[in-house]
Amino acid sequence: MLSIQNLTLEFPTRIIFDGISFLINPGDKVSLVGRNGAGKSTLLKILAGEHPPQGGSVNKPKEFSLGYLPQELALPEGKTVREETETAFVELRAMETRINEINEQLATRTDYESEAYIDLIQELTDTTQTYEMKGGYTLAGEVEKVLFGLGFKPEDLDRALATFSGGWRMRVELAKILLLNHDVILLDEPTNHLDIESIIWLESFLKTHPSAIVLVSHDRNFMDNVTSRTIEIVNGKIYDYPAHYSKFLTLREERVQQQINAKKNQEKEIKETQQLIDRFRAKASKASFAQSLIKKLDRMNTIEVDELESGRINFSFPAAQASGKVVLKLEDVSKSFGEKRVLNGVNMEIERGDRVAFLGQNGQGKTTLVRLLMNDIEGEGEVHWGHNVKVGYYAQEQTSWLDGNKTVLQTIEDEAQDDIRPRVRSILGAFMFSGEDVGKKVKVLSGGEKGRLALCKLLLTPVNVLVMDEPTNHLDLRSKDVLKQALREFSGTIILVSHDRDFLSGLTDKSYEFKDGKVKTHLGDIQSFLDAKQMESFREYEQQKKKQEKSATKNGNKQSDDKRKREEEKAERKRSKQLEKTETAIADLESEIAVMDDQLQNPETYKQLLNDEAFFESYNAKKAELEKLMDVWSDLING
Repeated sequence: MLSIQNLTLEFPTRIIFDGISFLINPGDKVSLVGRNGAGKSTLLKILAGEHPPQGGSVNKPKEFSLGYLPQELALPEGKTVREETETAFVELRAMETRINEINEQLATRTDYESEAYIDLIQELTDTTQTYEMKGGYTLAGEVEKVLFGLGFKPEDLDRALATFSGGWRMRVELAKILLLNHDVILLDEPTNHLDIESIIWLESFLKTHPSAIVLVSHDRNFMDNVTSRTIEIVNGKIYDYPAHYSKFLTLREERVQQQINAKKNQEKEIKETQQLIDRFRAKASKASFAQSLIKKLDRMNTIEVDELESGRINFSFPAAQASGKVVLKLEDVSKSFGEKRVLNGVNMEIERGDRVAFLGQNGQGKTTLVRLLMNDIEGEGEVHWGHNVKVGYYAQEQTSWLDGNKTVLQTIEDEAQDDIRPRVRSILGAFMFSGEDVGKKVKVLSGGEKGRLALCKLLLTPVNVLVMDEPTNHLDLRSKDVLKQALREFSGTIILVSHDRDFLSGLTDKSYEFKDGKVKTHLGDIQSFLDAKQMESFREYEQQKKKQEKSATKNGNKQSDDKRKREEEKAERKRSKQLEKTETAIADLESEIAVMDDQLQNPETYKQLLNDEAFFESYNAKKAELEKLMDVWSDLING
């Protein structure tokens, strides 16, 4: 379907693509992987037609549809969430306009026998059928389904986009792409602005989506759950594996080991051949044989081993003197923004050595509480840091706090104490800044480079408490692994805000769930929290909790359990009956509408019905009723 042939691209300092070729077939689910700077985002831009290659071609069939979500784009304003999302349906809106135009013409014209009039009727029929086939009558429901899945609440849909952060407006752009039946969808770090609940919903949505998906992500779980094919970009070449990311890692190790073995065999063969050449070169009887060996060496292509682990950051957090037993205590902490109450009477106690995760949907107050802890904003209640606490803080917007006009070296030198200054270049080298890199201005760095530089600044002062808000947003997979290991080895206390399940797994031992202004404590890491509730997402957990609250009695004994079971069985029987009744009503309505459609398509009956307002009122009412019944049926099917 999408054919990439002999693609080449070269930057002044290195080759990005050296004649790569591959196919994206219908329904493929593909991860593009490789180290930072390997060319993943550039390849997506080329596939989307936004960056020209220097050689080769990207071939697409006629009537081909492609959706592309880059990491950064100009975000719209001026409309509500719902209005902006519906701008994706340009073709359907044009059909609506045309259908209205034709109906107005048919209502005023009297040349019923003319060929032009009959052509209008046929166009109306064709356009209406196409409109229905492309989901025009279910558009509103689909828009809400996707927006709710991405974390918007019903009251958000008619709010102005300008009142939302850039991350939430990126969700609207993602929704516009997901709602259209593209042949191929290109997604560059789609989870960067999503919370765990929305990430899990998106996984489920993409797995069953008919479009081919090509994505770049630093979320290992997301790639494993969505894709079944991995294309790795290494040194201008690609390696194509029919496997999800975790399986790919095993296959890649095997590939590299095969390269190492082949290179050893080749080096042995070259050495033995060279010895033969040296032995027979001076003998006249063997001169031709020696020449043939020389030609053989000239024709031999040297086997290269992919240096997959080059450029890996290497660091550990320096710990300060131990803090007191109680590191942090919150008493009745609250915070409002205008009329919106974000935090309401939060109480919390964190002890020395605790490893804590702040979890919950975006907008539930996690970053707000972190900013309260760090005195970035003021709130109500009491925040008490314990004895001898020294805090290292990585803010979600940490990279934006860097001075763009400073060089990398100046950024660290200006923060370093006198005893550290002689080691500044070595510290930067541990974060992959060496040679000419340290002279670069911060403003020209990539997001990943800025993230590494911000982490580097944390090393300049020993701390015993780390507060980190989304520290992995701009790090590649290997850098995230290094950061995770450094945090594991850190002897102090950790407070983490993150939506990366793989990063959090096994790293924290306590979770605070933020929801509706309140904070609830859960022991264990993120995976144990999810497993304990036997759910795939926080939404499933909330649904389960509501069912339990409705059916549970006060004493919680066996009688209560039996009663709850009977009530659930009764509810299931009621749901089944209602589902059967709804399906019957839908079938009846569809039959009635089909009869009316036949009447509208017949020129003779259509002329008789032209001035029959009651007929058209009935027809539209049946259509509207059918749409409502389909929504009811969908809700019943989904439990």
